[in-house]
Amino acid sequence: MSDSPAAAPSSAPQNRDKPWLFRTYSGHSSARDTNRLFRTNLSRGQTGLSVAFDLPTQTGYDSDHVLARGEVGKVGVPVCHLGDMSALFEGIPLDKMNTSMTINAPAAWLLSLYVAAAEKQGAARSSLSGTTQNDVIKEYLSRGTYIFPPEPSLRLINDVISFTYREIPKWNPMNVCSYHLQEAGATAEQELAYALATAIAVLDTVKAGGQVPESDFPTVVGRISFFVNAGVRFVTELCKMRAFGELWDEICRERYGVEEEKYRRFRYGVQVNSLGLTEQQPENNVYRILLEMLAVTLSKNARARAVQLPAWNEALGLPRPWDQQWSLRLQQIVAYETDLLEYGDIFDGSTEIARKVEELKDQARDELARLDGMGGAVAAIESSYMKQKLVESNSRRLRAIESGEQTVVGVNKFSEGAPSPLTAGDGAIMTVDPKAEQEQIDALKAWREQRDSKAAEKALAELRSAVQEGRNVMEPSIACAHAGVTTGEWSDILRQVYGEYRAPTGVGRAASADSTGGMAAVRARVEEVSGKLGRRVKMLVGKPGLDGHSNGAEQVAVRARDAGMEVVYEGIRLTPAQIVNAALEESVHVVGLSILSGSHIPLVTEVMERMRAAGLTDIPVVVGGIIPPEDEALLKAGGVARVYTPKDYDLTAIMNDIVTLLEEQKIAA
Repeated sequence: MSDSPAAAPSSAPQNRDKPWLFRTYSGHSSARDTNRLFRTNLSRGQTGLSVAFDLPTQTGYDSDHVLARGEVGKVGVPVCHLGDMSALFEGIPLDKMNTSMTINAPAAWLLSLYVAAAEKQGAARSSLSGTTQNDVIKEYLSRGTYIFPPEPSLRLINDVISFTYREIPKWNPMNVCSYHLQEAGATAEQELAYALATAIAVLDTVKAGGQVPESDFPTVVGRISFFVNAGVRFVTELCKMRAFGELWDEICRERYGVEEEKYRRFRYGVQVNSLGLTEQQPENNVYRILLEMLAVTLSKNARARAVQLPAWNEALGLPRPWDQQWSLRLQQIVAYETDLLEYGDIFDGSTEIARKVEELKDQARDELARLDGMGGAVAAIESSYMKQKLVESNSRRLRAIESGEQTVVGVNKFSEGAPSPLTAGDGAIMTVDPKAEQEQIDALKAWREQRDSKAAEKALAELRSAVQEGRNVMEPSIACAHAGVTTGEWSDILRQVYGEYRAPTGVGRAASADSTGGMAAVRARVEEVSGKLGRRVKMLVGKPGLDGHSNGAEQVAVRARDAGMEVVYEGIRLTPAQIVNAALEESVHVVGLSILSGSHIPLVTEVMERMRAAGLTDIPVVVGGIIPPEDEALLKAGGVARVYTPKDYDLTAIMNDIVTLLEEQKIAA
């Protein structure tokens, strides 16, 4: 027998395709820590970078802003100024790197910092290649890192597109992101329709904006890219990707008259589904990730141009470099060890695939027509139609898991098993050193003190004039970057001119669940407890800090309402002081906090301290999030009554537990 790992192919392939870009989504603690991670991943065969920014950066705040407390460096890297951006890419030649930046509302600013950092390296703008996600519409629907109202947000996207197609021709200025739509509950046809409606809204804005000549418009269309999600139902997902490409070609030809095939190509990157990763039996996530990846690589005609995979343990906390390496190796095995890249599209001619693709296209066209009748994507956001539909779809998904109609191995079926040795011992997940936040704040203060303050003020004044006069903001923003302006200062200028925005939650109008089975019993208990209290049980659902992933909070609010409780839910981005004030003014019986960013310890601690100071110690506090066992113990020691993590998937059971908690504590009205 041969000692080699695998037999050699009978003949060398003649036309083997090039593999897609290998990426991992990375960023934490500080620019220098993240730079080390970047360089490590690149040395292990990663071929592109995908930058995760922390929540203050994503929402346009400096690290020392009151809303940034506890969030600095947690879900990504803090970038407050050119010094941070330069440190982030130290030793990485930007004229040779393909960089994806997941940034939306302040995309114009982060791209300006990137351009300025490249110019400091001596790189020409025209040499840069990469992507800014820059899809604010989906932020109103799912992820919550929006800042400005829809109209000025589209104006900023138009500025970035109109600037890059001339100055940075290899850059993808707009990455229509359906990834987070699926995370928020979108079905395949909803993901298709809502993403394509977003692209239409953006291109219509560019066409009407006057910055791009008609003759150049096809070039702009050709730079629009997409960032999608691939779930574990990989046949449906594969068909969705083929449908995406065919519908996009149809829209480009029929709506925009783009004749050149190369400008109509559906170009997309993908991160496979994090929503389906389980805390229970997390080692099973490796198989889920592989199946999800196959959905976007098997069909050559619908193959992703860049793939980034989550780590197997992201439902537990921040992945370590080794966990990211494991996901990278999975990509490399599929690309280099299999014969996938040696063949044409292996699904062409399949009647089953063709039937499913046509079905998805028909459903997506119907929904697109419905949105068009409302006035397009922005009108459907402002009316809360799209948000409401996503909340309803997510409710159906959760009810299917709870009832067992949808099987999740290790969660609602085959849940008995040996403990995973991969999660044993200290260091199974990476944690951010709490000192990193203060170090970042100290460095930010030093940056402000050392820069030329007059140059910064002059650059900001020019930025304000450009925004007020409706001029393209990119050149003034790049000048601000070189002058040492900070992320918060840039955003504040735009906030003052454009105003801020709070998107509809979609909770109030979402259709109710059936009041049968376990829910009927919970409703009866709520009625009984409400009678004892002398008024309806009232629950406050709050999201402190900058975490905009509101899907869980929305589902808790909907289920509490369906259980017969009165619910107070005011959406995302609240300070602990605002939450405690709402609990006091609304006279609630229980406070539920949802935090998925890893900032639960400082934020919940502050809420508890403020509740004690306000004399609200008789109101129990329950917390949900990705919370390790040791943090759960700390929260309970600090007075938290219950902690729920992703393993607690049965929302009806959670409602029942909250009713039990109220009975135990005998809350007075």
